[in-house]
Amino acid sequence: MEVDFSNIKTIGFDADDTLWVNETYFRDTEEKFAELLEGYETKNKIDQELFKMEMANLDSYGYGIKGFMLSMIESALDLSNNKVPQETIAQILELGKKMITHPVELLDGVEEVLSKLSGKYRLIVLTKGDLLDQERKLERSGLSQYFHHVEVLSDKKESNYKNLLDHLNIDVKEFLMIGNSLKSDVLPILNIGAQAVHVPFHTTWAHEMVSEDEMVNNHLKLNRLRDILKYLDN
Repeated sequence: MEVDFSNIKTIGFDADDTLWVNETYFRDTEEKFAELLEGYETKNKIDQELFKMEMANLDSYGYGIKGFMLSMIESALDLSNNKVPQETIAQILELGKKMITHPVELLDGVEEVLSKLSGKYRLIVLTKGDLLDQERKLERSGLSQYFHHVEVLSDKKESNYKNLLDHLNIDVKEFLMIGNSLKSDVLPILNIGAQAVHVPFHTTWAHEMVSEDEMVNNHLKLNRLRDILKYLDN
């Protein structure tokens, strides 16, 4: 599609699975979690129950690894009728801790894109998740120098974006959001009158998927982040 980014002054970047790998580690941990509980249920059932527990806990725990850890523990207790051994609970906690301390793996082209755009645009990070974990990942990534502002949101709905852009005195007509999630990084942005670029990641959390009737085509979709330079680096 034809796009016009000539008015853009501020660019927002999602973090997880846009700047660095994230969902892959959740999937790997889910596999290990299912192995720990294979004596109680089938893998498919364990996966389903864990996802249901995560959804039930979102309002209480929010997004991020810590909430995921708690949901795994609750699921283990439910699936085992509270008979899961303490050793297994300890192993679940260890799985979560390994996720928290996992090295940050930048996606291809990220630093090149940020270095070329940072002198021409105001760059900000707009992500959701656990505040401490996201701050830690950003520090380990070595990307902090490129951003004017970092915001960890409790959610990415239209109201969250509106409030933040107002707070930062950013005109929606001059704002572009880049992210991997249609649900969180594209649809709410388009609905408030800003522009969005979708750069899909090969793995998508079920909660971030959108139905066919929610799909839109009034945004730019790229196969890789580096391709944004064709539209902005000129």
